[in-house]
Amino acid sequence: MPPRESGRIEEVMTLCAFRHAAALAAVLAALSSQALAAPKPGAHALDDVRILSADDMEGRGIGTQGGAKARAYVVKRFGQIGLKPQGASFERPFTFTTKLGKTVSGVNLVARIEGTSSSDKVLVVSAHYDHLGVKNGKIYNGADDNASGVAGLLAVAEAFKAKPPRHTVLIVAFDAEESGLRGAKAFVADPPVPLAKIGLAVNFDMISKNARNELYVSGAGPQPYLKPVLETVAKAAPLKLLLGHDTDAQGKENNWTAQSDQGPFAEAGVPWVYFGVEDHPEYHQATDDFATVPQDFFKRAVATVVTATRALDDDLDGLSKAAGR
Repeated sequence: MPPRESGRIEEVMTLCAFRHAAALAAVLAALSSQALAAPKPGAHALDDVRILSADDMEGRGIGTQGGAKARAYVVKRFGQIGLKPQGASFERPFTFTTKLGKTVSGVNLVARIEGTSSSDKVLVVSAHYDHLGVKNGKIYNGADDNASGVAGLLAVAEAFKAKPPRHTVLIVAFDAEESGLRGAKAFVADPPVPLAKIGLAVNFDMISKNARNELYVSGAGPQPYLKPVLETVAKAAPLKLLLGHDTDAQGKENNWTAQSDQGPFAEAGVPWVYFGVEDHPEYHQATDDFATVPQDFFKRAVATVVTATRALDDDLDGLSKAAGR
């Protein structure tokens, strides 16, 4: 081969290699840019509360157009996050009969995120999306109760989609909590996975309002094996995460065990954890609006429940063993 032709080929090969390297660098830079641009879990939390507690949701009463609109919004967010249904559909309808003999229909929403370990234990994470609806011409928007809990639930789903959990997680939006925990009772009565496989049920109800910068986590009183992991989370939390409200020590009215959707799980012998704030002036009032949500506290509360749920997932096998499950 003539020397001049050989040199030309080498030049071409060098140029091709340079272009390949440049193209690869551009691709890597683009991927890095996309990764940096990806929103953190909980970035949409304030919007979730604002939308779910808007007047056009009509207070999200069970069996109302507003309730159906809220449900459609949660399903839409499930899709945006990339969640898959537990079964053929996110929706799991149920009915119950009121004390007056009226049959009422509700719909729970259940999504599934597969875990990375071989453990058969399942973590249930929940929040109720219903509220009081419209009463005497006033819309009870329920920003704290419980648009805030749903926003926290969606943030946890975002976190587990970004970094998969060790255990399979069910993301559950309950209906009819305000009607007597009916959605949670229906779930426990007809669970999508065997109750024996549920290692822990974690529930969020009212996590956005507290003037003292306090968020409570209940469950360690009657289930002391939860205390080490919850105390570890509390030490690093960006707010005052306090353990309590899970025994009758300060009166039955201050024991939250059966006061939200963790109650039916506790009654069925399923270990549980509950995150929420103490009552405030807007509790079950028409003034529980998005405008009254202290945004900085709420952001820190969302970050706290995301971190705590991750820690509970990491320790789920040990917690289940300690619970005798």
